[in-house]
Parts: sequence; structure tokens; C-alpha cells
Amino acid sequence: MTRPNILIFMVDQLNGTLFPDGPAEWLHVPNLRKLAERSTRFRNCYTASPLCAPGRAGFMSGQLPSATGVYDNAAEFASSIPTYAHHLRRAGYHTCLSGKMHFVGPDQLHGFEERLTTDVYPADFGWTPDYRKPGERIDWWYHNMGSVTGSGVAEISNQMEYDDEVAYHATRKVYDLGRRHDDRPWCLTVSFTHPHDPYVARRKYWDLYEDCEHLMPPVGPIPYDEQDNHSKRIFDANDWRSFDITEEDVRRSRRAYFANISYLDDKIGQVMEALEGTRQEEDTIILFVSDHGDMLGERGLWFKMSFFEGSVRVPMMIAAPGMEPGLVETPVSNIDVCPTLCDLAGVSMAEVMPWTTGESLRPLGQGGARKTPVAMEYAAEASYSPMIALREGKWKYTNCALDPEQLFDLEADPHELTNLAEDPAAAEVLEHFRVAAAARWDLEQYDAEVRESQARRWVVYEALRNGAYYPWDHQPLQRASERYMRNHMDLNVVEENQRYPRGE
Repeated sequence: MTRPNILIFMVDQLNGTLFPDGPAEWLHVPNLRKLAERSTRFRNCYTASPLCAPGRAGFMSGQLPSATGVYDNAAEFASSIPTYAHHLRRAGYHTCLSGKMHFVGPDQLHGFEERLTTDVYPADFGWTPDYRKPGERIDWWYHNMGSVTGSGVAEISNQMEYDDEVAYHATRKVYDLGRRHDDRPWCLTVSFTHPHDPYVARRKYWDLYEDCEHLMPPVGPIPYDEQDNHSKRIFDANDWRSFDITEEDVRRSRRAYFANISYLDDKIGQVMEALEGTRQEEDTIILFVSDHGDMLGERGLWFKMSFFEGSVRVPMMIAAPGMEPGLVETPVSNIDVCPTLCDLAGVSMAEVMPWTTGESLRPLGQGGARKTPVAMEYAAEASYSPMIALREGKWKYTNCALDPEQLFDLEADPHELTNLAEDPAAAEVLEHFRVAAAARWDLEQYDAEVRESQARRWVVYEALRNGAYYPWDHQPLQRASERYMRNHMDLNVVEENQRYPRGE
């Protein structure tokens, strides 16, 4: 069979509630809108875990953090866990990554044959939380509210420099693939760090949202004493008492965040232009997804680390011949990406499916049904013990050994303001979720495994930082002597081979 190419656009911290059926109509995103029109669009897609590394490990492997061991942003992703890059590469695909994937550990490829950039964040164990010290803030790497009070306009930033590079290398790679020197099908993952904070945007995108009517969140700040236990822990972890957040700070931060969605749209447009120009578009499946969301000031919360919709719900759109364009309301997960890509490419995952939580979404793109709930986990900073959640139908259930349960009816209460866990009318639903959660998780064992992992990593990290330090960060290989024109080449051949299309 002729296998399709696969182009994956992954973004970072994009709130899925802004994509009710493709991008919200007020967002300035012509390229994403064009993609949405020909995509199966998933309104209720969730992350495996509302944090970068665990969410991405789940997305790549089809497994939850309790299975991968990637509990937080400094937990090693084991080389023995197959990812979609392994499955596709094994089946004959060329697999390539341009951008972020927040791999922790010495393996910085995880099935990718080629990686065009380094990562934007560290690959070592330095960001390990410590459940032995509940409430401790590790100031040099924990989030704080400076991202909100420092929001505004800049023409360059650390994050922009990274995404400019990601888009450049991805575009160049698409042109290179278009020359068809390699007859294998390909899978290119283009992974950006925006619209992740800091909330800083270029003026040209900032100006698009001058009159935006969505610069204040739909649910305003909730006093600290009225927040649920985990939200209080997030406030404390983010050092909220050291900052005075004004309404103008909120408006400016959200405006920059929306502006950076438009910035990403431009970057995606550059890659898509190369795909269309090299006549590869019809043979290429395109997937757009985020690793997790951002609360964007709703309830007074920012960033992620929460099971509320703004933090865990992500956009996902798939344009593929085997899936009909249209809206799917059924809850799904980004851990479904791995089996979905393999299904669409005709690649078997049979040997590892017993240990894979994700399910193929291809049937949903053909009007099919799904009955299994979506599971989520969180065991990183701002938690003192692992947290779990289930989304099924209109319901969301959350649990943690330290906290009262939460149960929300997302149809009647989309902003999750009324916890029904103690409502007698919802007792039967609550019991259903308790049974389902108990069948899936042993929270006491989960807590013990997280603590063991953290303790081991603290020992290893402190040891490796004592004396000469050998970094695990990916160093992109630049074969300068094989690029452009060199004297072991024939200029006539170079010019002919590097032109596409030829003879026009």
C-alpha cells in the first residue's frame, strides 16, 4: 500500500475552550481556520496530564503518566517505551522532529530519525518536585505571577527566538522532502513553544486584538479562602502573595496570549505554504494539537497544573482521507494520537496495545461511537499527592487522597462552579465514577511510586552536578560540508537536484 505522509503541528499551552468547533470566530487565524474546514474537529479533547513533559510523553506513547513514569517535567522518558515515531519508523517512515518535546533523559530522539533543533527546556532532573517537602517553592524554576505582571509587547524574546527557529527548520525540511530524494513516506512533527507564557507578543500581532471583547475571563477571581484545596496549592506554588494582579495585567496578558496564537498561525502558514508549493498536500495527513491548556486568569488561576477545563482541555483537529470533516462532541484524549496515526497509516500496534490506553479516533471521524471515559493524571509541582480525573459524557470527576472529590456537570455548569459530589441527587453518578476510578488506580501505590522516582532523581541530579557536567541536551547535527555547493560535488547536479519542480 502507498502510505500517507503525516504532518503534526503541536503547540504549547493552548486553551481548548478557544476551539469550540475549530478556532473561535474572533481569533485572527486564517491558516488554522482553513485547516479546520477540512478537519475532523474534537471539541472535547483532553491532555493526559496538564503539564508539558507528562502530557507530551502521553501524546507520543498513548499511555498515562502512571504507565510511562513521566510524572513531571524532570522525569525520565524511558527509551524502551514505543512512541508513534517508533511505530511509523519501524514501518518504513522517515520520522523527524522540529521543535519542543521536553524529553528528559539521555535519549533525546525517542524514535525520531532526525531532530532539527534543540529543546527549549532542560533535559536533566533539575526540575524535580519533592513530595517530602509539601509547600516548598523552588524559586529558580517554579512559575510565578511575573509572567502576568510583566506581560506586553516585545519584538524578540527567548520563546520567539525558539519558535522562529522551529518554523525555519520545519519549512526547510518540507521543501527538502518535496524534492523527493528519499522515496519513503514521512512523518514530520513541528512543535512550537507558544502561546506558553511569558505573555509577550510582537506588535504586529498585539495590534490585532486592540478591540478584542474577550480580554477578561468569563469567570473572575475567586477569593483564596473560597478556592478548592488544589487551587490553593497552585496559588501558593505560583507565589501569588508577592504580586498585585490588576485588571490591566489580566487584559494585557490575555491580549498577548491571543496575539501569540496569531503568531503561531503565521508560522503554521509558512510550513503549509511549503507543503502546497511542493505538491505534497494531497498525500499528507495533518494533525493539530496542544499538550495542555492555560487557565488565562479564570477563577484567578493562570498556567496549567489543574483539572479545570481551561488547563486540561486542548484543541485537536485531524485532516485525513479516512476521516470526515466535521465536529465530534465525544470526549477524547491526546493519548489517542499514537494509535490514531498508526491506524490511518496502516501500521499495526498489536504487540503493545495491551499496555496502551489510547484508542484510535478514526471511527469517530466516520460517525462511530466511543464508550470509554477519558482519564487524566497529575503528580507534579503544586500537588502533594497524585490526582486523577475521568471525563465521561457530560460529567467530570476528580479525586486525590488529600482532597474532597469533585463532580461537575459540564453541560449545566461549563465553568465548573458547582461541585455536585455532596449532592444526593448525584449520588449514583458519583458512585459510578468511584467504582471506575478504583478499578483503574491504586492511589496509595501511585503515590509511593512517585515518591520513589522523585527521591532517586534528587540523588542522581545532585551527584551529576558535582564535578564536570555532561549535558543531555540535544545538539542538532549540522552537516555543513554536505549543504549547498562543495568541491566534492558537481555543480550541475546540485542545481538540478535541489530545484523543485524541475523543468518548469
